[in-house]
Amino acid sequence: MRSRVLNGALAAVVAAAGLIAVSATHPAQAAPPGTKDVTATLFEWSFASVAQACTSTLGPDGYGYVEVSPPEEHIQGSQWWTSYQPVSYKIAGRLGDATAYQNMVNTCHAAGVKVIADAVINHMSAGSGTGTGGSSYTKYDYPGYYQDQDFHSCRTNITDYTNRDNVQNCELSGLADLNTGSDYVRSTIAGYLNHLIALGTDGFRIDAAKHIAASDLSAIKAKLTNPGVFWAQEVIYGAGEAVQPGEYTGTGDVDLFQGAYDLKRIFSSEKLAYLNNWGASWGAGYLPSANARTFVDNWDTERNGSTLNYTYGNTYTLANVYLLAWPYGSPNVYSGYEFSDTDAGPPNGGTVNACYSDGWKCQHAWPQIAGMVGFHNAVAGTAVTNWWDNGNNAIAFGRGSKGYVAINHESGAITQTFATSLPAGTYCDVQHAGATYSVGSDGRFTATVGAGDAVALYAGAPCSGTSSSGGTGTPDPSAGASFAVNATTVVGQNIFVAGDAAALGGWDTSKAVPLSSASYPVWKADVTIPAGTAIQYKYIRKDSSGAVTWESGANRTATVPVSGKIVLNDAWRN
Repeated sequence: MRSRVLNGALAAVVAAAGLIAVSATHPAQAAPPGTKDVTATLFEWSFASVAQACTSTLGPDGYGYVEVSPPEEHIQGSQWWTSYQPVSYKIAGRLGDATAYQNMVNTCHAAGVKVIADAVINHMSAGSGTGTGGSSYTKYDYPGYYQDQDFHSCRTNITDYTNRDNVQNCELSGLADLNTGSDYVRSTIAGYLNHLIALGTDGFRIDAAKHIAASDLSAIKAKLTNPGVFWAQEVIYGAGEAVQPGEYTGTGDVDLFQGAYDLKRIFSSEKLAYLNNWGASWGAGYLPSANARTFVDNWDTERNGSTLNYTYGNTYTLANVYLLAWPYGSPNVYSGYEFSDTDAGPPNGGTVNACYSDGWKCQHAWPQIAGMVGFHNAVAGTAVTNWWDNGNNAIAFGRGSKGYVAINHESGAITQTFATSLPAGTYCDVQHAGATYSVGSDGRFTATVGAGDAVALYAGAPCSGTSSSGGTGTPDPSAGASFAVNATTVVGQNIFVAGDAAALGGWDTSKAVPLSSASYPVWKADVTIPAGTAIQYKYIRKDSSGAVTWESGANRTATVPVSGKIVLNDAWRN
């Protein structure tokens, strides 16, 4: 057995972590998140692209954290799951090197967003080769890090989830399973995590935590330079299984998979009225709110079909609206990319040139979801009040005297006078730019909520545009057009609107306005155009290669009103 001396690559990691004196600039510090506990998981986004998102959307929209995909050097290959087969602890994966990672952390901190890194510490690779950072390796031998004796003696796949030893000491899908009961292995893992902490990382999501004993994770965390770092763990609930999520609450939060499964069941085949007490009281697979990290989907579940995903259109959007409005757990908004091949890696190797292009879905930036992040922050600490439902798929509820949301998952619009605990006044609807509603002295307001739509009000919400048809607020002087077109697409295609107005690109397809697919198959966008302007426009479809297809027929026409936005509900013409 070799001597446990820190040398080579491991020594470099430990030195970078600050365990050996080195010269380094002090990392930027994030602004205190306060009540900002919403995470955006930007799956397989490059570090440079994450930095841009922190400045352009995440910070301004009120996200408290951004979770990034694993930074470790990993096996080569274009598939997304190659990121989850590390071969060293160098920051040298496809998403960027240590400099790019440091720049991302500094930029996100400056925007008030803290950074969570997805940490793969249960295992190494399933095979042999050369990693993305140039490291040579064979299974069970990772020079400078681990040799054969650092892995569990069980060298077969996990077969029995009712057997704790099998789950935590055998191999997950043939991946070399680290012996996390070894102090050397624990110290090596802690050295890697401390390196990331030294770069300013604020927290970790522990991949495959279910396959690591809770006591081992506690021992690893105790070795960190900041043992109080944010800590979320992937522990999937399974009825009758030996390892359960509740075992891991002593070290941090746990991703609530059962909650995501139930949201799919309720939103796709049952009644939203059942959601009036969603939370820990639902029993098996649930946790106290303080320990639960809730979500609608993630990269695994969107591929295996166990949860909703972007293909569910407004059902998916409304589930996220509910998640962010309801006081249970810390919400995690997933943001990924289109795929037809479940193994497919990120477009452009993780570079996001623009949202809604090249297959990037950017769910975190969908107006209906992003607007609810501010709602969530504003109503933090308040209880549910004034619950209403129609006994089926239309629900509404307040959050104390600070906010109110109505969600309609019926096939048609509903018109309802809602009783709230809001003070009298005019409130902006964060589900629809420019819409306002007047709440009377009795706490009531009337709204027409469209099918597959929502209304969300809170004091201090940003406001622009005009009053909705269901409200009684004062119109905003800004003017323009609200485009909506029903258009089906395949993976890699997106819909744009082009027209003669400068705001529509002047018929230049490279300057056409991208429409959001958040309500797919209806694509939407609000465009500011001077009042009284007569416009001509058509919709175009762009594929991943940049090829453009125009809809058929003559140019469409419309005139922007003196105030407010004209609402255009169209259908793609083949």
